[in-house]
Amino acid sequence: MTTSLDDGTMIDKMAQFDLTHEIAEAEQKKPWPSGHHAKTLFKKHDFRVVLITLENGAHIKEHHADGTISVHVLKGKVRFSVAGKPHELGAGNLFTLAASIRHDVEAVGDSAFLLTISWPSTEELAAMKHRGYGT
Repeated sequence: MTTSLDDGTMIDKMAQFDLTHEIAEAEQKKPWPSGHHAKTLFKKHDFRVVLITLENGAHIKEHHADGTISVHVLKGKVRFSVAGKPHELGAGNLFTLAASIRHDVEAVGDSAFLLTISWPSTEELAAMKHRGYGT
């Protein structure tokens, strides 16, 4: 268990997670209204780690992250589409994407992945010209 502020920012300088247990715990909460479940495991001002579990066929509509991201598939398979080009990612695959690039995600079978986001500073966020529409 980590200690956090009211906004969810972690106070602790380190944390450890049993991802198999976290996935099983998320699956106990089914059915998920949107077909997927997200849990922020760790949050600092410059870094986020989110576990996302999806039911077969679940779709996360096109969106972006303001920071550089990585997606590490832990279970199943997901289709990660960038600019209309699908990338099939199975368990054990790692995919990275620069900041502000629009993408969508679809589960091909029950799946889980770990999303990490390198969160930009307030100054960097303010300086983004076309937030959310990088190429």
